[in-house]
Amino acid sequence: MLAKITGTLTEKNPPQIVIDTAHGLSYEIDVPMSTYYTLPNTGEATTLFLHLAIREDAQQLFGFASAAERSSFRMLIKISGIGARTALGILSGLSSDDLQQAVLAQDISRLTSIPGIGKKTAERLVLELKDKLKGTSFNFTLAASEKPDARNDIAQALSALGYGDKEINGALKNLPTDLGVSAGIRQALQYLSS
Repeated sequence: MLAKITGTLTEKNPPQIVIDTAHGLSYEIDVPMSTYYTLPNTGEATTLFLHLAIREDAQQLFGFASAAERSSFRMLIKISGIGARTALGILSGLSSDDLQQAVLAQDISRLTSIPGIGKKTAERLVLELKDKLKGTSFNFTLAASEKPDARNDIAQALSALGYGDKEINGALKNLPTDLGVSAGIRQALQYLSS
């Protein structure tokens, strides 16, 4: 598995670059714009963290300025409907820290400001990444005052499923306060179906 590359930057054609290694091999690498802007001039040495994607019809190398950025990319491509190109687009619009902040704060408008990311995709990003990002840190700590209210999200989800205010309030009273949104929705639905 390829993890890192160090070599001379020979071409810069966003989003692709070419790095020539000391062993006579040149690698074509796709990078997000956040990495592209940190690259030195052509002819200078650089180091990137790599992710190799192998598909039936292609093998692609993706490069990142930091391990955190690569980790964000890997989390993004695990989400249904988010491919490598979309993940690069997201990281071109937001740094790893900004992505984590937007997801934990459930800032849908910030995510939809990225070209190609609609409301449904942004909501899916928040839903699928929120619990994963709580245990990680990309040099960002969510202030206590910014903590998203899981109960509000659970109530909105139940309302979208057609439950009335009285049923929703009854279900919320029976939920532990430290529950995440997904687990809270599951428990609320169990309560409402009993």
